[in-house]
Amino acid sequence: MPQPEREQWSTRLGFVMAAVGSAVGLGNMWRFPYLTAENGGAAFVLLYILTTVFIGLPIMLAEFTLGRGSKRSPIQALASFGGDGWKPLGGLFVAAGFLILAYYGVIAGWTFRYAADAVFHGFAGSPAARFQAAAGGWDAVLWQVLFMGATIAIVAAGVRGGIERTSLVLMPALALIVIGLDVYAATLPGAGAGYAFYLKTSFADVLSWRVLADAAGQAFFSLSLGMGAMLTYASYLSRDDDLPQEAVVIAGSNFAFAFVAGLMVFPIIFAFGLSGEVGESAVGALFISLPKAFASIGAAGRIVGFLFFTAMLVAALTSALSLLEVVASSAIDGLGWSRRTAALVCGGLITALGIPAAFDLDILDLMDKVAGNVLLLVGGFFLAIFVGWVAPDPTGEVRKGASSTGWLPAWRGFLRWVVPALLLIVLWFSTQEAWDSLTTLVSHLTGG
Repeated sequence: MPQPEREQWSTRLGFVMAAVGSAVGLGNMWRFPYLTAENGGAAFVLLYILTTVFIGLPIMLAEFTLGRGSKRSPIQALASFGGDGWKPLGGLFVAAGFLILAYYGVIAGWTFRYAADAVFHGFAGSPAARFQAAAGGWDAVLWQVLFMGATIAIVAAGVRGGIERTSLVLMPALALIVIGLDVYAATLPGAGAGYAFYLKTSFADVLSWRVLADAAGQAFFSLSLGMGAMLTYASYLSRDDDLPQEAVVIAGSNFAFAFVAGLMVFPIIFAFGLSGEVGESAVGALFISLPKAFASIGAAGRIVGFLFFTAMLVAALTSALSLLEVVASSAIDGLGWSRRTAALVCGGLITALGIPAAFDLDILDLMDKVAGNVLLLVGGFFLAIFVGWVAPDPTGEVRKGASSTGWLPAWRGFLRWVVPALLLIVLWFSTQEAWDSLTTLVSHLTGG
């Protein structure tokens, strides 16, 4: 069937903001600081930077190459470069984005609920009881549906009129909120202890394969790799864009947001005597410990809490846009649907799939482990193999618009040898975690 004219970003800034928004999600705003504090502080930051350089950037550039080179979404992009036999890999990207957004919408709904609570109710009462009410049942479904409704509406408005326009507003707003909260956190008594906990340096803590897997997995997930998001966004680029430069800017901005988020979170936790709760649960610290801190400072806490959870909500929304765009764009390219139909139908199906996760945290955890820790890595592994060994002259596509190209043979060499080897190590540990989550869910459902 004839393909409709491909949409394009109106400006380079619009693409960069949207791509950074895709990368900067809840995982960056909370999971990166948490992993840093638990795994050697500044030593983990160094390890994260290395895995970003040696795994994240090569894979991101590979996605950019396939997207811009084909001007299609994942399934058609893989077929364009490698034939129909590679369509299942594109299908894996779409499936990963579909599953991730299903449970991600539930978590984002929690942040939506907490931002609204800060305005209408504050954080008084029992934070644990409040989270229990917010995290499960029809109340959680309501906030999930509200969040997904906003996501669907923006994607339905198009690349320029929806995703780009929203990103150009929300990403600067997010930066201002985070910087403002960093300044506030620095003024709190006990902030120094929070910084020390966050940035303590222990190289002994990073000398294990599991910590390497954590760093690589965080770099991979936080850059929105292995789910076709960067591939799809790159399909709206012109041939004049400098793909390597864009990749470095996006990865650097992603790291900056993640790092400064820790400078916000840990001083608040330590200033209010909640340091003992940091190691118990990342989700618990985010939705129970921090609200407890906000409640302790009265009216000012409502303002700080509103800004904090608004920042979380913005980060979640900009990431959700890219996830839905992967699925919707695939429906547009493969089924000939209109953008509005694709956004509504795909968004509705994703919302329905997420409802079980809104009722059972064990289901949510299993979906996270399978999609975020397994499907993305499997997709990334085969993507590296595909671009490294199968795709005809991917370096030729990168050269279009690139200011420096002498390193391109080394890039393809990394995709052939280094990236697959490292991803196999990460996948080994991630598969074990997914299996543990599955056994926990089965035990929960059977009453074992």
